[in-house]
Parts: sequence; C-alpha cells; structure tokens
Amino acid sequence: MTEKPRFENDRFVSEPIKPNRDTFDTSRIATGEPGIPYEFAWKNKKYNVAEVIETWKSTGKCHSGSDEKYVRKHWFRIRTQTGELMTLYCNRQSKKAGTSWVLYSIDERNGR
Repeated sequence: MTEKPRFENDRFVSEPIKPNRDTFDTSRIATGEPGIPYEFAWKNKKYNVAEVIETWKSTGKCHSGSDEKYVRKHWFRIRTQTGELMTLYCNRQSKKAGTSWVLYSIDERNGR
C-alpha cells in the first residue's frame, strides 16, 4: 500500500508518540518488522495497546534512482485498553533520529 489510510470517522493527528521501550513486541522483529510498543505516551498521557487490529506497509521508490521499492512505513490499527481506536505508524527512514513512531489518526467516535 502506498496511499495514506482512510478511516471514515478518524481525525488526522500526525503527531509523534513516545514509546515505552520496555514494551516492544519483539516477535515482529524476527520478521524484519518493527515491534509495536504496547505502551506509549501522547500529549503526556499513557496508552496501552489492547489489540492490534490490522497491519500493513507503505512503500516508496529508491532515493538513488533505481526501480527498487523500499518499505517506508509500517502501519498499525490498534485499540487501546481504554477503548481508543488509533492508527500508528513506524517511520523507519526518519532523517533526524532513525526509527520514529507517529499517531497518524484517532477515531472521533472513541477518541479523547
């Protein structure tokens, strides 16, 4: 998938989250994917992931001009323990600090 996800009731957020590094799902790392943090902070509030609903990847062309495609983002549709429905992504190509995590959107019906 190369397009941004669209969920009918979601509000676009696009803000960084701070993962709790002790809560990453290490089983995904063995497959070459980032391990989702099961606890993270956004706007000074902690959230705990109760369920990973869906995952997908977005790709982009090689920056050096070849025809190869590379995974740019790993996406996660999640539900938190307090009921929020959120879309997170891991940007593996962050120029500033390597891997970064972003809250892409939150469902307006359940979001706070």
